[in-house]
Amino acid sequence: MSQCLFSITETRNRCYRSAFSGSGLRSTVTDLKDGTVMHCWVPKARREAKPNLVLIHGFGANALWQWGHLIRHVTPHFNVYVPDLVFFGGSYSSRPERSERFQAECVVRVMEAQGVRRVSLVGFSYGGFVGYCMAAMCGEVVERVVVCGSGVCMEERDLKEGLFPVTDLDEAANILVPRTPNKLVQLVRYTFFKPPPLTWLPSCFLLDFIETMCRDYEQEKRELIKAIAKDRKLSDLPKISQPTLIIWGEHDRVFPLELGHRLKRHLGDNAQLVVIKNAGHAFNVEKVKEFCSILKSYLVDLQLPQENSPSNRQNNSNPV
Repeated sequence: MSQCLFSITETRNRCYRSAFSGSGLRSTVTDLKDGTVMHCWVPKARREAKPNLVLIHGFGANALWQWGHLIRHVTPHFNVYVPDLVFFGGSYSSRPERSERFQAECVVRVMEAQGVRRVSLVGFSYGGFVGYCMAAMCGEVVERVVVCGSGVCMEERDLKEGLFPVTDLDEAANILVPRTPNKLVQLVRYTFFKPPPLTWLPSCFLLDFIETMCRDYEQEKRELIKAIAKDRKLSDLPKISQPTLIIWGEHDRVFPLELGHRLKRHLGDNAQLVVIKNAGHAFNVEKVKEFCSILKSYLVDLQLPQENSPSNRQNNSNPV
């Protein structure tokens, strides 16, 4: 299969790096001295008057791609920290752990190395699993939590009972960690409500993204996916005490909206659910202005956005 003469993906990476740097962030590497090395974007000059905010990415790419559309909107208000989770971007480990707790511990240790004692956090998709775990582990550190399209309330049985359009974890891994242009197109179709038309692109452009963004630590990423659901039960999920905002795309196919309602029920009055209409799982890209407005209202103005969640009467899964 033909190769492109230049890498569009690397060009986009450089643009995102420039945006992060232009927003007052710098790239750092922290050796945790246990076989784990963590990359994180941190403030060039931390201001004590500003609160601290951690942005935790999900699957699909790395921290640059996940937060590239948002970064300039949050750095004026916060000291922003953007880690690459283990096996993404510049972070890696020789340790065998694959749980979100391990990821959370690594992020906490990076914050400790940076001298950060109190944070709010935003976790997107898989990053929401990690952020929720951080909040449960470190109640004295984490102040406010935003969970974005993250099925932390899922149970292993949900796979068999038809909540998800893809019920086989191996197939889910094939989509979330694509090896072929067809799987990359399938990933985009699952994550966007109105997917961009990738099929007209030469396959070399799609392969360029796969080779640049998906090949490193491919097996480890697949193991992370399988670890999410293994033996997962709602009864084992702690109820975090921090004020929590749950944001969901109305037409999310990766983690269906029922899981947002389930998390709201699990946390009760301590949480609020806001649904972004006409958006899928990737609402951070599809509805970036609305997403930024919701975050600013909650994290900067300290106001609760209007709870505009549609009724879940149309959800087919059993109530929990």
